[in-house]
Amino acid sequence: MQDPCAHKTVVMVLFNDVLMLDVTGPMDVFTLANRLLPKEKHYQLLTVSDRAGLVRSSCGLKVHADLRLEDCPTSVDLLLVPGGPGAYGVSHPALNEWLPDAVKNARRFGAICTGVFLLAEAGLIDGYRCTTHWNYVERLAQHYPETRVETEQIYVMDRNLITSGGITAGIDMALAVVAEDHGKELALEVAKILLVVMKRQGGQTPYGPLLAAVPRDGGAIAKVQAYVVDHIEEPYTIQRMADLAAMSARNFARAFQREVGVTPMQYVQNARIDHARKLLEACNLPLKTLATRCGFGSPRHMRKVFSERIGLSPNQYRQQFGGE
Repeated sequence: MQDPCAHKTVVMVLFNDVLMLDVTGPMDVFTLANRLLPKEKHYQLLTVSDRAGLVRSSCGLKVHADLRLEDCPTSVDLLLVPGGPGAYGVSHPALNEWLPDAVKNARRFGAICTGVFLLAEAGLIDGYRCTTHWNYVERLAQHYPETRVETEQIYVMDRNLITSGGITAGIDMALAVVAEDHGKELALEVAKILLVVMKRQGGQTPYGPLLAAVPRDGGAIAKVQAYVVDHIEEPYTIQRMADLAAMSARNFARAFQREVGVTPMQYVQNARIDHARKLLEACNLPLKTLATRCGFGSPRHMRKVFSERIGLSPNQYRQQFGGE
């Protein structure tokens, strides 16, 4: 067991087209924690790369890694892989070869945002619960079915693996690590310095749409999807939607879920929520008017649906995402 009073070495992997905020956000959390910790408990922060010289980030900033992969310490407390355009759809043979042994030598390992794809490519997340940016959770689940992808959490800790959602969620994740290592009080002090909250309401769900782009390909199911979105204020039943598709109710319900991935009524509810969110972001309509325009029927029902599905009330959502 590691000495709780010893330095904790945190290693951050760098590669071309890395998202700089994925790197600097967590590292600044640990740096600020060091200001509040006695010297003997400081985090030792290191960056490693598979190349000599400068690494170019996705925003154009260039950084120089402290070490090459082969020079990384064998005893690491936390190994982190950030995300960015260079983390997915790009081949990293040197990292794929190095990561399995590096993870074995680390007490904990993890990824920020889409960095989880690099861990997945190296075969390191099978059997784990994990997450990533809301825009990529479906891709991760489809390509790596042996892992359980959590779609709503800002970050997920499962045994010795910790993963986070998009970009600034790396700060949330690092704060959770500090809380685990040194207590919630210290993590809260760091959060205050950074002007962030320890735990955001609603997880990742409020940030991404519940519906994918509505198809306009003329198919029977697509026709119903488009009609619902274009006439969201109208009432819907399975039978009414089946009539729009010129199908029996039973056959329509089965075909819809098979093709879309949710039941017809779940689709309607998600469409209502997405439309309401756009209105909450753009205008100050009274909730009663907004609920009517979105087909909820009443503000009370709208609040219930929002709370259950988004984790925020309509007013909380407006305060967090609305304009002036």
